[in-house]
Amino acid sequence: MNIPEQIHAKLAALQPIELALRDDSAKHAGHAGAASGGGHYQLYIVSECFAGLTLVARHRLVYETLGELMRRDIHALAIDARTPGEAQR
Repeated sequence: MNIPEQIHAKLAALQPIELALRDDSAKHAGHAGAASGGGHYQLYIVSECFAGLTLVARHRLVYETLGELMRRDIHALAIDARTPGEAQR
C-alpha cells in the first residue's frame, strides 16, 4: 500500500463524508524533507468528528489519527478540516 492509500485508510477512522488528498511531493523535489523520504500533501476532509473543535484541535486529531505516518512518511501536510455544515456554506 502506498503512502496516499495508507493516509486514506487511517483517516477512515474519522468517518469522513468527504476526503480529498493531493500529493504535492513532486513540487518539492530537492527539498530537505523530500530528500529524507517525507512527502508533501494537501488534505481536505469533512467529518462530524470536527464538530465543536477549534482549528488547532482538528489538526491535532488528524495528526494523532495518522500516527506514525506523520513521523515517518509525511514531511508536510496542509489540512482543511471542516464539519458537514461548514462544507455546505
